[in-house]
Amino acid sequence: MMKSLVEAFPQHLEEALKIGRSAQLIIPSKTFSNIVISGLGGSGIGGRIVSQLVAEECRVPISCYSDYVIPAFVGADTLVIISSYSGDTEETVAAFHEARSKGAEIACITSGGKIAALAKEHGLNLILIPGGQPPRAMFGYSAIQQFFLLAAYGFIQRAFEQQIEKSISLLRSEISTIRKVSAQTASSIVERIPVLYSEAMYEGVAIRWRQQINENSKMLCWHHVFPEMNHNELVGWTGGDNRVAVLLLRNEDDHRRSQIRMEICKKLMGEKCDTIIELWSKGSSRLERSLYLIHLGDWLSIDLAELRSEDAVAIPAIIYLKGELAKV
Repeated sequence: MMKSLVEAFPQHLEEALKIGRSAQLIIPSKTFSNIVISGLGGSGIGGRIVSQLVAEECRVPISCYSDYVIPAFVGADTLVIISSYSGDTEETVAAFHEARSKGAEIACITSGGKIAALAKEHGLNLILIPGGQPPRAMFGYSAIQQFFLLAAYGFIQRAFEQQIEKSISLLRSEISTIRKVSAQTASSIVERIPVLYSEAMYEGVAIRWRQQINENSKMLCWHHVFPEMNHNELVGWTGGDNRVAVLLLRNEDDHRRSQIRMEICKKLMGEKCDTIIELWSKGSSRLERSLYLIHLGDWLSIDLAELRSEDAVAIPAIIYLKGELAKV
């Protein structure tokens, strides 16, 4: 099931464009000074990635929160985007109520549940996406709606639409390469703990990789970014060994100095670890490159799950946790 959902990612992007273009939104004639995006897991990662992709265009700060609470600065001049695929994520529902109590402008992305009901009850902007699937498999739907919301509220232009269309064509034309690279990488790291590194502006993509490997492949994994890792984690490589495999997520627009740092660090890591794999994105924009890497990472998580004979859909630990929380 998860494999077919990953395979359908370009189609998800197409359908997400249709949903966003047809969304009926009412935008108040007021000025907003900041944006908060609230969401967790597969529902929250879209906000982190989109906030980085629009950072050079959006002229107000965007903060992403994956918690029950929202920051104290939230008020009437804040746009709060609530992203919960099921609509029942308890942390996000709590954040919704806190945002309401602070008088914030709220816009919701969900497939239903409590969030959809609350949005309708209070007459809030609401974009509904298809339901009934694992939230992490519906990233394409939820993330794209965040672009549409930011554009509707006047924070960004709509150039992202053409970039997404180009991404869809790119992913379809490159699928054989993506599948080949994914299979080769999975075979090389299946017995190791993956360690992911990206340039700071692509950290959201690295987080997506980590989350997918955690949930689909049932593997521990960690990530860090350049240049920050040069100021702490690099020293930790003194104790590195072949239990780990390094995956460098690279892009042609990574900061020039960060690329130099990556080349130097490859040598240092190579003294402790014999598996260092560079995975380069493709695309003519940061959005295209991000979606390319996201699709590659999703396929890698599926290939790892198959090599490990794991059910990519099953999340027994999370189901157990939610069951225990329901008792309290």
